[in-house]
Amino acid sequence: MQWTFLMPADDLTGGNRVVATYAKCLQKLGHEVLVVSNAPDKPPLRKWVSTLVRGRWGNLMRMIKPRPGHVANSGVPHKVLPRKRAIVASDLPDADVVVATWWETADWMHELPSNKGLHVHLIQGYEIWIDPSHTPCVHRALRHPNLKIAISHGLRQTIEDKLGPLDMHVVPNAVDLVQFNASPRARNLVPRVGFIYAQAAIKGADVCAAACDLARQKIPNLQVLSFGVDDLLSPQDLPIGTQYFQRPAQNMLAGLYAQCDVWLFGSRLDSFGLPILEAMACRTPVIGVPIGAAPDLLANGGGVLVPSESPQAMADAMVAVLSESPSDWLRRSDLAHTRAHAYSWEDATQRLLGLLQDHAAQARERRSHG
Repeated sequence: MQWTFLMPADDLTGGNRVVATYAKCLQKLGHEVLVVSNAPDKPPLRKWVSTLVRGRWGNLMRMIKPRPGHVANSGVPHKVLPRKRAIVASDLPDADVVVATWWETADWMHELPSNKGLHVHLIQGYEIWIDPSHTPCVHRALRHPNLKIAISHGLRQTIEDKLGPLDMHVVPNAVDLVQFNASPRARNLVPRVGFIYAQAAIKGADVCAAACDLARQKIPNLQVLSFGVDDLLSPQDLPIGTQYFQRPAQNMLAGLYAQCDVWLFGSRLDSFGLPILEAMACRTPVIGVPIGAAPDLLANGGGVLVPSESPQAMADAMVAVLSESPSDWLRRSDLAHTRAHAYSWEDATQRLLGLLQDHAAQARERRSHG
């Protein structure tokens, strides 16, 4: 089959990594794939001025020449429009399937003729979290008739609690099980925890940082590691002595996860929480809040669920896990690894294809009955 994926732009966000991964998996199965996106947004003038005034030369170079996104790095066929605008039929080849990956692309897809493919909306987030002013547009896009696939049960429930039943299916994300893997290991002699740093409040880095400070009251030698894309707004954003890795290379990520005895997930809003799965795949137990896919992923004992917005509860869980016997920690580490490695991107792709076949068969049956 011929597949076309529609993206607003290619960058290094997790959602674009998902698109690139599906595209590669489909190619391996013999499908033809094209990803179509706009050019990256240009930073506003005030961003240029602020960067120059603060002397952040690394940021300036990235603004002048943005790093390639996940799709570009994947090597799959990729068409980039020269400026930001709606993707229209004349931009696309005829295809069997067209996949929207963002609310705007779902609107664009809705206007396409049938020869551009059966419409699939891959719902990777509830976009009103990013900009509430877009709520009417996002809700309109979610109501378009198409095959809707959410990336977690939590995301589907959040959206349908607001909009009512949408006949939405779930195909959970996976991780690259070759990239994210680690050999069995003992817990560190000096305990170390890690979490993702992001400036956006919804990602909950402040919750994780506060939990580390509280845990240090009982484990004074606790080491902290963090990585992320964003600049630190202030040194006080992270616990004292934190090792912060900004934009680490992809081949470093598994090693960073595997350095830690516990990984923290404190998001206030999240559609899935890929770092949970990445850490577990590297044998690192996760302490996380019940957001996104966390309830499903941590249910087997490879981690601990704690209440949202509670640094104290997260700290207490940290102390408990880091105080377990070496054999109990190793068992938890093994459970995390087993859970993550029980489901691959190849499995996810087969689920996607199965839903597509069922949807197409139902459509044919409806047409046959007039």
